[in-house]
Amino acid sequence: MIFGFNTDVKSGDTVYHVQSEAREPERILQTQVFVRGRCIGKHTTSYSDKVADADFSEKKMEKMLREQHKSVLTAVREGRLESILDKPENHSRPLKLEWLNADSASSEDALVVRLMVCEGEGAAVQGAQITSRVKLGQDPPLYCQAVSDSSGHAELKIASAASLSNSNILIQATHSGRVTTRKFRLRKKH
Repeated sequence: MIFGFNTDVKSGDTVYHVQSEAREPERILQTQVFVRGRCIGKHTTSYSDKVADADFSEKKMEKMLREQHKSVLTAVREGRLESILDKPENHSRPLKLEWLNADSASSEDALVVRLMVCEGEGAAVQGAQITSRVKLGQDPPLYCQAVSDSSGHAELKIASAASLSNSNILIQATHSGRVTTRKFRLRKKH
């Protein structure tokens, strides 16, 4: 388990409280900046694309979080905090995640999930990192990843479809600092 970092740093007459944590369910590293108890901004980095790397570990994730925390502290000290915080427009149009083939996703050997990632009034999002997680009893979770194409579509192929019935699947899309997560219940077709 990774513990977060909390640091108070003064710049001019203002004391900034910088708080960093790994948000493992969303697979993001988040640093929030507070002034007098009010969050004034945050810096978020997705690490979902690194999870599949053979050398990825909790220790590497902690190192990434520590470096991110230090970079925000440096930005505060140098008076350039605004340059490192996530831009508001990244959050003004949230990502939407739609499962396109929910009625016909199962086959004998796999669960094939076709998705669409969009924003605003349905504009396709290209390059969104999509990660699914299915937990089966005491077994380790099954993960699958894909990247949305120019039409916002992506396909996840998860093996062992028969053993997935009556399970939950958590699907997350990440793009430009924005994250959306949906939870779906898998049911056996009659």
